[in-house]
Amino acid sequence: MRIVVDLVRCQGYAQCCFLAPQAFKLAGEEALVYHPNPDVAQRQQILRAAAACPVQAIRTDRLEDAELTHEAESA
Repeated sequence: MRIVVDLVRCQGYAQCCFLAPQAFKLAGEEALVYHPNPDVAQRQQILRAAAACPVQAIRTDRLEDAELTHEAESA
């Protein structure tokens, strides 16, 4: 799984931090820090966190799909 966060769109509401604390953390009051390739065991928490984002700043991809897309674009 891969996480991509639009940090310009992110407003620091921290819903993701509450729902998936192993993947998302706030540094200071508003700076989001996240793990771009979290453990697959956290998948459900991360999907819930992405769905709960009030500004829809979090996108998730299955890592296998992302790699296939990258390979297709490179060819």
